[in-house]
Amino acid sequence: MGDPGSIVARLKPVFGVVAKRLVIKTDRPDLYTLASGVASPFPQHKGRPLEFACIRVGKAYVSLHLLPVYMNPALGEGISPELKKRMQGKACFNFKDDPEPALVAELKRIAEAGLKQWAEKKWA
Repeated sequence: MGDPGSIVARLKPVFGVVAKRLVIKTDRPDLYTLASGVASPFPQHKGRPLEFACIRVGKAYVSLHLLPVYMNPALGEGISPELKKRMQGKACFNFKDDPEPALVAELKRIAEAGLKQWAEKKWA
């Protein structure tokens, strides 16, 4: 894996616009987490805010989790083949090296669309 700090620094701008409407729950070199600022409508969360996204440094790669994609798979439709290669599961994208600017821009569009949907549902 390349430099994890560099990978995280290149991925954080994905959340530039959305971070202004969410709460930064954790901001450490190995973990960056964004959550909604309102209580979850789901009983299993017991009123805690919903997590929107996170960037996590692992042993082999840096992963970006984007929960709106998990909750609404339509957000993931049309993902480019380049980004699809990095996808693990329904809402996780793994990076061993610095992400290309086009992938960062694509993730940013998905995050912004996810925030728009959450705002319409009054989750954010």
